[in-house]
Amino acid sequence: MNPSTKRILSTIAIIIASVAFGVIISADLGLMRTSNAQSAAIQTTSGGVPAVSVTIPSFADVAARVMPAVVSITSTEVIKTSDLRNKSPFGGDPFEFFFPNPNGQRSPHGKMPDEDDERKQVAGGSGFIISPDGYIVTNNHVIDGASKVQVHWGADENGSGGHTSEAKIIGRDPATDIALLKIEAGQTLPSLPLGDSDRIRKGDWALAVGNPYQFENTLTVGVISAKGRALGLSDQTRSFENFIQTDAAINFGNSGGPLMNINGEVIGINTAIRGGGAQGLGFATPINTAKRLLPQLRQGKVTRGYLGMGILDLSEDARAGFELPPDTRGALVQTVEEGKPAAKAGIQPGDVIIEADKHPITSNRALIDYISYQPVGSKIDLTVIRDGKHRNLTASTIERTLETDKTDTPKTEEVAPARNKLGMSVQELTPQLRQTYGQSDTIAGVVVTSVKEVSAAGDVLSEGEVISEVQGEKVTNLAQFRAAIDRLKPGQTARIYVTSAGRGGAAISGYRFIHVPQ
Repeated sequence: MNPSTKRILSTIAIIIASVAFGVIISADLGLMRTSNAQSAAIQTTSGGVPAVSVTIPSFADVAARVMPAVVSITSTEVIKTSDLRNKSPFGGDPFEFFFPNPNGQRSPHGKMPDEDDERKQVAGGSGFIISPDGYIVTNNHVIDGASKVQVHWGADENGSGGHTSEAKIIGRDPATDIALLKIEAGQTLPSLPLGDSDRIRKGDWALAVGNPYQFENTLTVGVISAKGRALGLSDQTRSFENFIQTDAAINFGNSGGPLMNINGEVIGINTAIRGGGAQGLGFATPINTAKRLLPQLRQGKVTRGYLGMGILDLSEDARAGFELPPDTRGALVQTVEEGKPAAKAGIQPGDVIIEADKHPITSNRALIDYISYQPVGSKIDLTVIRDGKHRNLTASTIERTLETDKTDTPKTEEVAPARNKLGMSVQELTPQLRQTYGQSDTIAGVVVTSVKEVSAAGDVLSEGEVISEVQGEKVTNLAQFRAAIDRLKPGQTARIYVTSAGRGGAAISGYRFIHVPQ
């Protein structure tokens, strides 16, 4: 080896040794910068192969950015103390919290709370600013019945300081439990961007901000647990419930606050919690629902299209009962209101609506949303399946009122135990039986007088319900009923049209499906 080559190799060796020594020294002295990731260690499997590491983000920057736009809302309602006796501590609304006189102490006027005078009842909740000029979104139940609404805004990230302004109720929608407020702050306000709730997926991060138990600017973090949940909170909201479920901690006072994605965009309005000590079950109204309604809320009134029919999802049993292909999707018509647009268009119970204006209808939720957001007076072309054939019908929408909300999605009554081959006994309707079971004189059919608990009918029918149709055949007397039952085949899923008296005398009608024993 010549001297020149030796010199080159020596120089390379010195450089390598210097770099290695420098790395060791800097590591020992803590001079090398660590990764910002909370999970920065290199992990290996048992075979020595590097494993995939998970980086958990910090939410501090998002929190600092969104906190100034989240507000605390206090509403004051003047109420008679006699009304308080019939009202639960939370008024039926999952997030309201009140501040009554403790331990039944007398008021400053010396009267006990159960005397019939007027008192102020204070409720609290949350909200968020959606525009720099002071528009605020919250839940309707936070301000429902309020004679005065105040908004505390501008608090720091610890909930200290800030300003209080009186708010004006611009518009509210009990059906979706959304309200729009406005404050005059005299300055440009921070606001939150509205995201796209249709794009969220189960497992996405979810951040909830609000004022639980009056602890202002509280941030909790979790994930999207599910979508499309319905809770049946009230007759008003039942048809429109489409909640996002999250395990981000939500408590009393969070109501009306934002549920956000990891970018700080609002994807939902925190609305409800599941009671009974359940943990990790919070529910938010999708922000896209609010986005559709905001133009009408700004005008002070929300109107919806309505056709006057009760619908349910097309279940597996319903497909079998109507002998439809297993991949059929749509909304099953249970009831049609006399004189309403659906009836005028020729829609009948048992129709399966599969399209509206050429838009596929995959569920009752999809049909309700489509019809509701059409302007009053709109003509809607509906494609239905009836007796296995497609039909095209056209109906014009009328305005939906709070009273009509009770009929859109029929309640399936809790049915209990109930004799022929299906396990039930029936009789022809007499005036005495109508009175006994609370059935109207206009209802025709046979009445169920008993149901064997362990039977095909035992899981479907209840005593006192009236059967008016079996597998598409009208039933008005025992002979017709027996003939229709005799024609049922073993293993068949039979569809039976039933009317129950319901609560408060309101008739509830719809299809039930019975699996005929083999």
